Amino acid sequence: MKWTLGIAALAIGMLCLAGSADAAAKKTMGVSIPAATHGWAGGLNWHAQQAKAALEKKYPDLTIALVTAGSATRQANDLEDLVSARAIDALVILPFESDPLTEPVRQVKKAGKWVTIVDRGLTDPTIQDLYVAGNNPQMGANSANYMKDKLGGKGNIVVLRGIPTVIDNQRVDAFMEIIKKTDIKVLDMKYANWNRDDGFKVMQDFLARFPKIDAVWAQDDDITLGVIEAVKQANREKEMWILGGAGMKEMIKRVMDKDTFVPADVLYPPKMIADAMELTASKLMENAQLKKEYIVDATLVTPENAAKFYYPDSPF
Repeated sequence: MKWTLGIAALAIGMLCLAGSADAAAKKTMGVSIPAATHGWAGGLNWHAQQAKAALEKKYPDLTIALVTAGSATRQANDLEDLVSARAIDALVILPFESDPLTEPVRQVKKAGKWVTIVDRGLTDPTIQDLYVAGNNPQMGANSANYMKDKLGGKGNIVVLRGIPTVIDNQRVDAFMEIIKKTDIKVLDMKYANWNRDDGFKVMQDFLARFPKIDAVWAQDDDITLGVIEAVKQANREKEMWILGGAGMKEMIKRVMDKDTFVPADVLYPPKMIADAMELTASKLMENAQLKKEYIVDATLVTPENAAKFYYPDSPF
């Protein structure tokens, strides 16, 4: 009887140890991103959902808590909940704004969590363990080189900027560094706030003031949609062509179809959130050795490679 009880106790003990080991192997990744308030953010959300499903299938012991926020304040509150209620082991975050999120993310780091920052950096980059972003200077340079080659180094262009940020400055500075060495004349450049409606209004102004425009650098595909509408309303679509950026599926499809109005696009892919989640999961579940920074190429999309970047089910 004692022997039987001893075996039973040993078996129970072994089961408890196994349960503890299983519990220790389970990990939770928190992912915090802005809500889908515009096209690119919609694509960001879609790719995050796709990555969540794929990674939880690949790693059965990984749970991903994905939250979206419509403001910096809401996102800061979400971080508190992810740490206290969801007990996350790692955080992947694309900050709604850099400055207001720096201190909340610092508190996550102080709690001993791995921190991956995506795209919009914090004001204190020492907080992050990993940084994943698009290549903004390359985006500007690739756009300029394409325009230079297609225009044969001369012509009249207009430029629609994003919003007054470091990211926008990096793109425009790299673009102008190349353009100023050509005979291409920049008639004007104005901020269009990475927004379709503002793109329409700014382009209407350019069209009213400039009788000859050979090409438009819209920089962003949301802006491009507004530019297209303005040019069509003015019946000047045969006069010029437009180069946008980011990889919106409508623009990629136009490039695939060899649309002369939108002949190319330059990527700033919202899929970078999926890349960040995959890298963080590999660290969390496999202790993979990672670099401190991963910069996603701003690939020039042409009819020859467009199919590789076409996601018809994405909202962006």
